[in-house]
Amino acid sequence: MSKAVTDSDSAASEKAADVSSVVEVSTALARHQYLADEGLATSIFLALSLGRPLFLEGEAGVGKTEVAKVLSRWLGGRLLRLQCYEGIDQAQAVYEWDYARQLLHLRTAEASGRASGTDEGQLEAELYDERFLIRRPLLEALSPTDGPRPVLLIDEVDRADDEFEAFLLEALSDYTITVPELGTIRATEPPLVILTSNRTRDVHDALKRRCLYHWVEHPDFDREVAIVLLRAPHVGEKLARQVAQATESMRQLGLYKPPGVAETIDWATSLAALGKAGVDEASVRVTLGTVLKYREDQARVLSSDVMSLFSPQRQ
Repeated sequence: MSKAVTDSDSAASEKAADVSSVVEVSTALARHQYLADEGLATSIFLALSLGRPLFLEGEAGVGKTEVAKVLSRWLGGRLLRLQCYEGIDQAQAVYEWDYARQLLHLRTAEASGRASGTDEGQLEAELYDERFLIRRPLLEALSPTDGPRPVLLIDEVDRADDEFEAFLLEALSDYTITVPELGTIRATEPPLVILTSNRTRDVHDALKRRCLYHWVEHPDFDREVAIVLLRAPHVGEKLARQVAQATESMRQLGLYKPPGVAETIDWATSLAALGKAGVDEASVRVTLGTVLKYREDQARVLSSDVMSLFSPQRQ
């Protein structure tokens, strides 16, 4: 389905196409509430300039998926998200036929008597008309559009199997997909492709070679404070600094699931909702579930000196 071009879409697309520096990318991302470090901003700039897919790898919660969402808002193109999982195949990723509607169409033709008077080949051609085609994210991303090019997010590609990886490599090599009943569909303008991986397993080198690559780190202390204040401006600076320090400390404890930036924001927001301008041991204990989502991790933190997580020199 095509997306009508609006003045704001055209302006966003033209502005993105004219980006000439990493600084401009950083500024644009910040306007859309994403504070990228220089390495990530550079990778995004190169992906836009060279028309290459961008492969983002890193621990869960560092903001990889958010990159695609922010680029969609900035560029004005639709965000098409393909969530990978074990066993995903082309039917879930590319297309499938709406068999229920095809069957209804056939029964309607039979009930009206048109089926008996229609050439069998013609009736079959009707069944494989595009109106019965269910476009999944990959095919949708390569289909013609009147608006800005879409942003295709292939999320957690490390959860898919080897066969699906091989298919992705083929599809991203020339941005074409063949539907046997309709022919080959080729993107007139390739989408902006963002692949993410939490590195639960190694993704094959062949797929990585097709992409630009960037390892996304947890933000440093100052940038995490800035992110909290940007995303939750009602949180005071003192509270933001205390929470950022605590989550930074937790990431050094070898937890099963270290907190990400989203958990830092949630924790600061929760404490602010309780009317806290700063942390105390009681409030930390009752709100720990907003930042640590595994019982074992909570027990490990609570068994230690909780307040030692907060470094006075950074507050």
